[in-house]
Amino acid sequence: MADFGVGDLNDYLAEVFPQAKGYVVEEIGAESVRVRLQVEDRHLRPGGTISGPTMFELADFSMYAAILSRIGKVALAVTTNAGIDFMRKPEAARDLLAEARLLKLGRVLAVGDVMIRSDGGADVVARASMTYSIPPERAENGGLR
Repeated sequence: MADFGVGDLNDYLAEVFPQAKGYVVEEIGAESVRVRLQVEDRHLRPGGTISGPTMFELADFSMYAAILSRIGKVALAVTTNAGIDFMRKPEAARDLLAEARLLKLGRVLAVGDVMIRSDGGADVVARASMTYSIPPERAENGGLR
């Protein structure tokens, strides 16, 4: 497992993914991370709901964070497959919380699920299934061997 604390992971993500403003890793577990999206007006679509692309980006960012929390600083891990189910309308006035859970972390592929909820809500608003490709040189860069 990588020696990332929450602060270290947030700092590294800000460095390699600076366009992802408003995303904060709040917790790192053995096989998961929890990420908060601080919802702003730019995330809303007409009708007062959080846009689908925003929820997809949160799912993708969260899975990336979960993988990096385990393998270390491997900036070139990339999404190879993704699917998302939008299940109910999130509350526009609340942040979104994503729980990304790794189901399999292999040498070249990582597979996981992400559940997204409105802050304070129990119901899942979106569920994503994500697969990432991990570059083979990760062992040389301090990741898992």
